[in-house]
Amino acid sequence: MSASAAGAQTLLSVEGLVAGYGSVEVLHEVSLEVREGEIVTLIGGNGAGKSTTLMCISGIVPVRAGTIRFAGETIAEASGGVRADKLVGRGLVQVPEGRRIFPRMTVLENLMMGAYGRNDRDGIARDLEHVYTLFDILKKRSGQLGGTLSGGEQQMLAIGRAILSKPRLLMMDEPSMGIAPLLVARIFEAVRELNREGLTILLVEQNARAALKLATRGYVLETGRMILTDAASKLLDDPRVRESYLGD
Repeated sequence: MSASAAGAQTLLSVEGLVAGYGSVEVLHEVSLEVREGEIVTLIGGNGAGKSTTLMCISGIVPVRAGTIRFAGETIAEASGGVRADKLVGRGLVQVPEGRRIFPRMTVLENLMMGAYGRNDRDGIARDLEHVYTLFDILKKRSGQLGGTLSGGEQQMLAIGRAILSKPRLLMMDEPSMGIAPLLVARIFEAVRELNREGLTILLVEQNARAALKLATRGYVLETGRMILTDAASKLLDDPRVRESYLGD
């Protein structure tokens, strides 16, 4: 957590969020907040509604009830919301589950897709070099097709593409899924470094132990309802969390 996070203002606020698909209600009055400079993690079992929460915040899944505010402005409620592409321009950026890179484009072309809405050439160049500093393998393979990379390298590429979008809040959905442990450690270290530089992060992660060790605070979502919230260090020691999500 950056030095200013403890007393920082709320960047993202989700209040009473209700959402779902068709006749199925997935989220039942979910509330959470993320303050400037934090890493906040959202953990829970499969089907708990974690990804749906992120998709609502990103403007992809419509809100049936409740309110989502970003940087003090309402971006989603039952009457409608800001389009997903417009949210990216405001600095709300998501690295989706499954990475979703462009397999037939080169690594560099994939990265530059993150900067499609920008026109500050010098800033783009600096951010590209920053990505290459975080993940030097991407620089070595900048001319290689994205689809030929390993799963872990594709995850690095997806994160790099998000950085080129110049996020104010970076949301990450299951960044360790299907990735070799060595590369997972590298990705988590990059997340930690980005946060040290001041980037605010909302992390959904299947590896609850690793996520809570990385985060400032955590929320536990169970069958679409928020059942626990606390400092991440306290959730690591909570008997309910240890039994249900840490395998202790």
